[in-house]
Amino acid sequence: MRRRAVVGAGAVLALAAVAVTSAEETATADEATRTRPMPDFLGQALWRVFTRLDRRTRLDVHDVSGCDRRVLWPPRWQVCTQHPAAGTGLDHRDTVMIGVVRKGETCPPRVRTARR
Repeated sequence: MRRRAVVGAGAVLALAAVAVTSAEETATADEATRTRPMPDFLGQALWRVFTRLDRRTRLDVHDVSGCDRRVLWPPRWQVCTQHPAAGTGLDHRDTVMIGVVRKGETCPPRVRTARR
């Protein structure tokens, strides 16, 4: 009889743990669906984009210098354009488009955007 009581108590504890975990997941899911303001990345290193955005956010990075180079090493690039604009509500399901040039190069005038 004593063994059944231990197993029964264990099952109750397991169900309680599942209920707590489920409540935590729901709270996390609600928090994840909230929008956060898009940071201002203009003029900053591309590496900051990778470190400041949610890891689930889709990122489209392209060279805007006209040379059509591949962006392979983020610390060597700086941001010239971004979409959506700084301050816009950003959900982790949105796609962020970042236009970059190599550090030391100037952003082309046709793609330079004003800070808001």
